[in-house]
Amino acid sequence: MSDILDELQWRGLVAQTTDESALRQALADGPITAYCGFDPTAPSLHFGNLVQLVLLRHLQRAGHRVICLVGGSTGLIGDPRPSAERVLKTKEQTAQWVATIRAQVEPFLDSAGENPAVFVNNLDWTQGMSALDFLRDIGKHFRVNQMVKKEAIAARLNSDEGISYTEFSYQLLQGLDYLELYRQFGCTLQTGGNDQWGNLTAGSDLIHRVEGASVHLLTTPLLTDSSGEKFGKSAGNAIWLSPEMTSPYAFYQYWLNVEDASVVALLKVFTDRSQEEVAELERQVREEPWRRAAQRTLAADVTTLVHGADATAAVQAASEALFGKGDLRSLDARTLREATAELPGGEVAVGTSLVDALVAVGLVDSRNAARRAIGEGGASVNGEKVTDAQHVLTEGDLLHGEVVVLRRGRKNLAAGRVATPA
Repeated sequence: MSDILDELQWRGLVAQTTDESALRQALADGPITAYCGFDPTAPSLHFGNLVQLVLLRHLQRAGHRVICLVGGSTGLIGDPRPSAERVLKTKEQTAQWVATIRAQVEPFLDSAGENPAVFVNNLDWTQGMSALDFLRDIGKHFRVNQMVKKEAIAARLNSDEGISYTEFSYQLLQGLDYLELYRQFGCTLQTGGNDQWGNLTAGSDLIHRVEGASVHLLTTPLLTDSSGEKFGKSAGNAIWLSPEMTSPYAFYQYWLNVEDASVVALLKVFTDRSQEEVAELERQVREEPWRRAAQRTLAADVTTLVHGADATAAVQAASEALFGKGDLRSLDARTLREATAELPGGEVAVGTSLVDALVAVGLVDSRNAARRAIGEGGASVNGEKVTDAQHVLTEGDLLHGEVVVLRRGRKNLAAGRVATPA
């Protein structure tokens, strides 16, 4: 790439900028200081936040200074949603989430060496500011007629829900953040999702009015699939970066199941694969789609980025073992639990006959159908074919004493789970 902006554009990480030629020159003349903010509206970041973390990684690797802001004050207010008012969290819960998210984002950026990432909390410069000082020093630079034109604000004003003064004031706080970072660190670039453009311009406009300086903004596109649906949603549930909220196995499977029409764009955004490597994977999608080489690369790279190489190896082993290409007994208890969590199933116990187990987990409709499946060689226990219709489950069949993986035919899997004491 001739410069970092070219690479970001090739990777699909640029939607809008305030002045592309000026930003390109600033990056070329750099290093510059850039920042992105993350509000603690949940105990974990999600798929959408990962785009911003990847963008910061690229900027830092290109030699620019990056600041990661976790919004201890903006998190108490809540970014206005187009639909309805947010439920405010307590100060204690917000502080806890700030600490959790701070710990979550640190591994994505280089915090050592000659160009370490900087981590800040905007509560540090807002909690000591009085309401009068805020209104006099910050509020006087904003024009209400411009504020109400912001997309989210306009949508709320035109709804039955309306908008509180609290959420209406959010953009003032975000503008203050950019001004403070400009003053403290010489920060001249703010990044964010394209749906945040209105909030981002609040900061650049404030700096221009107060300091007489021109600074930059860069937004990333909102990622959607071929049908226009947002990525990062699975049956209405966000794809979280926390392993407690989205297990590494479920995380890996999400990327593995990305459609062919979208996988190349996601490879560009979320991996460090070169143009040549992406071009080869794109060829394989076009000419050998059944191999799903691009999806496997995407799933492995992103899972490693978020959860580490060991977690990726564990979930790959689990995925192979579930489909008969590995040893289920070699999986650790957590990985096995996560890998079987999405399988249909039912309760079993030591001494349950295989016939009854197949019925209990829903692989067959009746005991007669179960006997036929077993007799025809179409049933397996933990990947091992069983042809004896009198087989009963033993302690050895219950992996880690918790679950037995049952199969009917080649593709029908289910989990027999030991009932946990009440």
